[in-house]
Amino acid sequence: MTAAGTDDVRQVAEDALAWVSAHRAGFALGEDALAADGRVDGTWKPLGELAQVCATVTRRTTPADPLHTRAVALLEFAWRQTREGELFPLLQRLEPFATYPLEVYAAFASAGFRHPAYEEGAAVVARSRGWQFTEQDPTRRLGVLKAEERSGVRRPGRAQRLLRTTWLGGLPEPWTFERAAGYALTHVVFHLTDWGRADGPLPPDLARYLADWLPPWLDTCLDAQSWDLAGELLAVAATLPHPLDDVVPPDAWQRLRAAQDPTGAIREEGRETGDGEARDPGRYFTHHYHSTLLAAFAAVLTTAHPAGASAGPEGRHGRQGAPA
Repeated sequence: MTAAGTDDVRQVAEDALAWVSAHRAGFALGEDALAADGRVDGTWKPLGELAQVCATVTRRTTPADPLHTRAVALLEFAWRQTREGELFPLLQRLEPFATYPLEVYAAFASAGFRHPAYEEGAAVVARSRGWQFTEQDPTRRLGVLKAEERSGVRRPGRAQRLLRTTWLGGLPEPWTFERAAGYALTHVVFHLTDWGRADGPLPPDLARYLADWLPPWLDTCLDAQSWDLAGELLAVAATLPHPLDDVVPPDAWQRLRAAQDPTGAIREEGRETGDGEARDPGRYFTHHYHSTLLAAFAAVLTTAHPAGASAGPEGRHGRQGAPA
């Protein structure tokens, strides 16, 4: 990746996190966060995604980096929304077999924000058959297993068995890729790599498969203006043990940056149709927050890729003498 290309990617991250900071009130938990009929997708899900992305940004940047400082501030804001973790035991009592509280909590735990009493309670519930046999698709179950690990619950050997029951783990025919499969495969990679915070955990056959087929899949998503999924695929590309120039179309970041509006936001799909924020701020936030977060996430992983375009196929850290 050229220096100019790196500058473009860095600017995507800076502008996206600036927008997230300016709109952080949209991630705040309202009074319905503990409601029995609460809309989890509009309360806990955005907050968990904010924590997940910012945990990675802090891990993949240095303390002197303004992106690091901004991500730390957003993490602290998000943790305060949970009352420093006190809401998690309350959620557990209200919905003992719901997995989303643990999944959100695990994002905080990966950044060092912990609530020991909740972890103790979660470990008790996780030993029950009711928890272990909850009906879930394989990708979601893999995510829950990884959330358990980050929260102190260990189940050795299960991740690899689960992996092979996912869409990506089956190494399917590449022409069967579509929207649902795309989101499933990106999340399998995120779960296995601890959301880009861990180096080198992808099985070699999966890494080779993704290196072969990410370029046309990414190109297809960019052509379709599926900015959210394109951002997720760019993040996956940055976790692979391959030169970025081999797995990312040469104009991919320029196309994504062109979709970023002057405020730093990126719409999930399509083009902006006017001042939607002024007309309906809530709807505007809903259709921009995830794709904007994921653009920042992918950009930070890309700029932190250990060898850029010079890493060899031997592994993420490259050949002897290659930059690590």
